[in-house]
Amino acid sequence: MTPGELNHRERAILRAVADGRGELLAGCEPDLAIDGGWCDRIAVARLIAGGWICAVRPARAGDRVPARITDVARSRLDIAPALTA
Repeated sequence: MTPGELNHRERAILRAVADGRGELLAGCEPDLAIDGGWCDRIAVARLIAGGWICAVRPARAGDRVPARITDVARSRLDIAPALTA
């Protein structure tokens, strides 16, 4: 999937994850929450399968783990790394 193939919802999800606001619920079909609210499962599945979003560390099914955009996604979208405290 190229940046031009992303819809507005997927771009908003990527911006939120890049800002450090995303959390994945690990499983065979992971779910993504932004600020505690669950995202569109189809959009999330496309972003994960397309290599745009991943977990910050390995997780077992049922674990919640912070999400991050991949380095490839960051370079394709020209997004600066999130600032950490």
